[in-house]
Amino acid sequence: MIDPTTVEYLLRMGIQPWVPREPPAVGAPASWVSDADTGLADLGGLEQIVSACTNCALHKTRTRTVFGVGTTAAQWMLVGEAPGAEEDRQGLPFVGRAGQLLSAMLFAVRLTRDDVYIANVLKCRPPENRDPMGEEVMRCESYLHRQVELVRPKIIVALGRFAAQSLLKTNRPIGKLRGERFVYGDTGIPLIVTYHPAYLLRSPSEKKKTWQDLQLAQEIFAESS
Repeated sequence: MIDPTTVEYLLRMGIQPWVPREPPAVGAPASWVSDADTGLADLGGLEQIVSACTNCALHKTRTRTVFGVGTTAAQWMLVGEAPGAEEDRQGLPFVGRAGQLLSAMLFAVRLTRDDVYIANVLKCRPPENRDPMGEEVMRCESYLHRQVELVRPKIIVALGRFAAQSLLKTNRPIGKLRGERFVYGDTGIPLIVTYHPAYLLRSPSEKKKTWQDLQLAQEIFAESS
């Protein structure tokens, strides 16, 4: 359980912590308090709810929601921060140049986009690609929690600072999060952090560090397989 001081700190940051509804049975994953997951049996039902979501002001400026894509049997899950302009037009995550680089990153560890599940913390594009706001993350993150619950990957890779900080409930900079092994919430699912492909396009010298991160992910995945 998160202590009360940490809860207050997160709330002041605009981050809503999740808590179990009730103690889970031995060996069972915890459930998150969520407006989105009640009665949902599959990702298709969740995607329909997301497509009609008006939980925050981003629904007023979006073209399409960007739910996520990939196999429901994925053992790897990649999580970015929010859709960009092209993603907003197509309704798909990680398209354009950043998407091409992500595909190359996956190829480097012998994976394709068909092997993984890809999602974002936010399902709607922030105007002008600005940074996500705390309240937007708070109102949207229950959808991602439910996606993780349904896919049950063996490893999660957080792409970029906002994804990492949202998933780990921290304000530590990404440079301090890289190279460590984390666990996502109460799920027991290992999580590692690396740079966002869009950042790597602007800072190609950091690609070597990303390769190191992906190697770490491979090691952790191999241990859990």
